[in-house]
Amino acid sequence: MASHGARGRSGGRPTLEEVAARAGVGRGTVSRVINGSPRVSDATRAAVEAAVAELGYVPNTAARALAANRTDAIALVVPEPETRFFAEPYFSDMLKGVGAQLSETEMQLLLIFAGSDRERRRLAQYLAAHRVDGVLLVSVHADDPLPDLLAQLEIPAVISGPRSAGETLASVDSDNYGGARQAVEHLISRGRRRIAHITGRLDVYGAQRRIDGYRDALDDAGHAADGTLIEPGDFTEDGGLRAMTALLERHPDLDAVFAASDVTAAGARQALREAGRRIPDDVALVGYDDSAIARHTDPPLTSVRQPIEEMGRRMIDLLLSEVADRRPAASRSLERRQLVLATELVPRASS
Repeated sequence: MASHGARGRSGGRPTLEEVAARAGVGRGTVSRVINGSPRVSDATRAAVEAAVAELGYVPNTAARALAANRTDAIALVVPEPETRFFAEPYFSDMLKGVGAQLSETEMQLLLIFAGSDRERRRLAQYLAAHRVDGVLLVSVHADDPLPDLLAQLEIPAVISGPRSAGETLASVDSDNYGGARQAVEHLISRGRRRIAHITGRLDVYGAQRRIDGYRDALDDAGHAADGTLIEPGDFTEDGGLRAMTALLERHPDLDAVFAASDVTAAGARQALREAGRRIPDDVALVGYDDSAIARHTDPPLTSVRQPIEEMGRRMIDLLLSEVADRRPAASRSLERRQLVLATELVPRASS
């Protein structure tokens, strides 16, 4: 009866030895089949798989991981408040890519928020116990202590964008500089001349690179960048609204805005409408990310598409290679461990 076959001779969970006895093979052969070894004949593999099914045997992955000094767990650490994670499409798209790629492995994914000092202290204790094989860090600020902690603990890590030009950790990013240039060159090609920029958080290297791209595109077109047309933001909708309001007070004649994210552009759009400015007739508007927000804005938002899901997938690939390579990070090629993916401008009615 099948109901009896799901238990071992002791009446408890079936063992590897019982699978071997049922299949008529040795314990090592069963282990090779379960671990996918090619050094097993098709007939033997079929016999073992049938025994596994009959007995209801479940491999003890925890014991296998312990024997290999592995936890079979990856942590996705977000050093931001939970409210921001669920409000911004960037994070959900990143999680989607990470989850899809990790589903091809036996690894478990842990989502950890570390937006407060208390959460960071708790995370530091958790990581110090080596309860994960590796860490993905998303939305890293220049002064964040977590990357250095991971390096000290010798825990493999990949971050979503370097902290500076001298980054030493593995990273995956989009071409922030090139994407900003594309946005501004597009606005210039549409005849816009007073082009403002609402930045992201200035302690994020990617936001700094977008400012560089904005300035260089203006300079190359013969339009000297005016610092008073740049207003700090923080990648949020409220930040976009406040920044746009400040820009209109200083430059009521501005005719275009490049926002550092689609969420920021949504806030800027609200401020423009409240000030009676028509989009794009009076002011053209371009965002960044090409999220669902861009497609559902009225009018639809021109945006720079960065391949966020692909970034998540590449981060997992890079992290798994870091986990497998136990050599010190300093002895490995840094060039192969810092990936930059291309961006693409998606024109829509807002510009």
